[in-house]
Amino acid sequence: MSTMTAEKSKIRVALAGNPNSGKTSIFNELTGMSQYVGNWPGVTIEKFVGIRKTDDYELEITDLPGTYSLSPYSPDERVARDFLLFERPDVVCVVVDASNLERNLYLVAQIVELDLPIVVALNMIDIAKARGITIDIDKLSALVGAPVVPTVARSGVGIDQLISSIIDVSQKDYCPVPLNYGKVAERAITEIEHTISSAPPLAMKCHTSRYLAASLLANDAEITSMILSADPDAENIRKAVGRIRMKMETRLGLDGESMLANRRHGWASGIYHEVVDHPRHDEPTATDRIDDVLLNRFLGIPIFAGIMFLIFWATFTLGAYPMDWIDFLFEHLGSSVERVMGAWGVSEMLISMVVDGAVAGVGGVLIFLPNIIILFFFVSILEDSGYMARAAFLMDKVMHKFGLHGKSFIPIIIGFGCTVPAVMSTRTLENREDRLLTILILPFVLCSARVPVFVLFTSALFETNQGLVLFSMYFLSIAISIFAAKFLKIILFKGLSTPFVMELPPYHVPALKGILLHTWERAYAFVKKAGTVILVGSIVIWALGSLPPGAEYASAESLAGRIGAFFEPIVRVFGTDWKGAVSLLFGFIAKEIVVATLAVLAKSGEDISLTTALGSLYTPLSAYAFMIFTLVYTPCIATIAAIKKETGSWKWALFSIAFNTGLAWILATIVYRGGRLIGLG
Repeated sequence: MSTMTAEKSKIRVALAGNPNSGKTSIFNELTGMSQYVGNWPGVTIEKFVGIRKTDDYELEITDLPGTYSLSPYSPDERVARDFLLFERPDVVCVVVDASNLERNLYLVAQIVELDLPIVVALNMIDIAKARGITIDIDKLSALVGAPVVPTVARSGVGIDQLISSIIDVSQKDYCPVPLNYGKVAERAITEIEHTISSAPPLAMKCHTSRYLAASLLANDAEITSMILSADPDAENIRKAVGRIRMKMETRLGLDGESMLANRRHGWASGIYHEVVDHPRHDEPTATDRIDDVLLNRFLGIPIFAGIMFLIFWATFTLGAYPMDWIDFLFEHLGSSVERVMGAWGVSEMLISMVVDGAVAGVGGVLIFLPNIIILFFFVSILEDSGYMARAAFLMDKVMHKFGLHGKSFIPIIIGFGCTVPAVMSTRTLENREDRLLTILILPFVLCSARVPVFVLFTSALFETNQGLVLFSMYFLSIAISIFAAKFLKIILFKGLSTPFVMELPPYHVPALKGILLHTWERAYAFVKKAGTVILVGSIVIWALGSLPPGAEYASAESLAGRIGAFFEPIVRVFGTDWKGAVSLLFGFIAKEIVVATLAVLAKSGEDISLTTALGSLYTPLSAYAFMIFTLVYTPCIATIAAIKKETGSWKWALFSIAFNTGLAWILATIVYRGGRLIGLG
């Protein structure tokens, strides 16, 4: 079954399973990689590949998106189905949730029809035991016809045994026996197999005529299209399959899709009741008791808002001290570099480029690293505990009122980290209009790249209630997102959203390893961007502020000043000068560059802190208007590219730039002008 390399035998392994079954945790344990893990469905939205080497074998492991069925309803589910069907891995490791065994076995019932060797990873066995669920592993293995390995992916339990089972199965030319659909249906499947045997291109690529025949019997639109496009005699095949299907449905009084689904559910239910010792159902679980409070119709949303406010308060309160230390470090670094380079006889222009450009720009961004670390540490706790899935559930009713699918809240949550993966995660939405609408409102979500801008202005101009100011930005980002969704729904997308059905995972104590890993990844990405994109951007901005020769640094006569003067009339209406205009213009590259630009231009080469410099340029009202504009205006280049990729059109990417920037200008102007009218200016 496996393919040989010069040194080791290579085994291609696919990890398949329901959403939130622990596939990615097992993938990370098997490969040593650190793909993001979240305690809610839909975290994995594309396949990832990793390698695990043993003494004699090399396992090429592919983590597939979670799917409840091989009849896909969304793009990510289609990725999983197509990989299993056409890539033909040597072994399929089906990850099933031991605490929800019956539901997970439905997917197993479909995978055994693919004529592939399988191993079942019975994951979350610890949770099942905690609930009083006892599973007869040997009997489950015998009934499924494949090895079953109990695992606890979060702690690595059972991983070595799983690897051994995968290797053993790959060396045996054996596949599980697919379930029997009954005499009438089996005869129909056999007849369809014979009928499509004249479609060799697809049959040879798929290698499993039984699965294709069963899919045609269920009138699977995608498989039907594949079969017909692969055969020159397509029309005759379509008519023959239609006659076979009608004959079977007449005899059974049931359509093919329902018949197959009923048989698979019956198979899963039968095995479940054979192997599971049922726990008592009269006592509510700990998860039930917690949900009674956190999902209460009156208390749920206020509790969620309170939790988020406490996180923002902690972000400022705990982050204030390390922020001051880093600011102090970069101030002294700049002075030391200037002194040393001067002693070496380096030209004043080069010294200025390093000190006023590189050090000031990068330092102006890196001082917010503690805030990023604290924010994502607490958010990771909420995600890993299972609470974020409840947040999506709580917001479902609100989302529907504004024309959004309840499942859209998951990309919104991901968008608080970065908009690019959030846009990609919309693949979990089944309906294209829901997916497109969600993509268009995601740039309004306050991503981590904007956090330094808001922390900077909040620290400089709002001495009190800093946590409240930052919380208001997050609140506004969600409010603007859902109101924009309502507007776009009325104007562009008038169809009805599909119902929202989402599994609520059990609560569990967050794993410190996972939390620290996720926080580290966010911090590393932030520092990496500071050392690359922001460094280059800072030097470019310094150059614009220094040229042409003879112009005073960062003055209106510099190139930066001339560029800013062109855009200043647009931003002046909400209280911003040319320096703010330039920072916003460069923020199109990456939002952190807004801070770097202000750090280079606002201080004008003076030995003062950035917060002091901003305090002389902005009032609290104009600062708040600037923050709103930054929150709403055009997405960064990376997000624009993601929108183009996911929508397949530049039309929507350009629409996002124009719509967001126009709305940002309107809202910032209303806040600033309205504030001045009532005496806040």
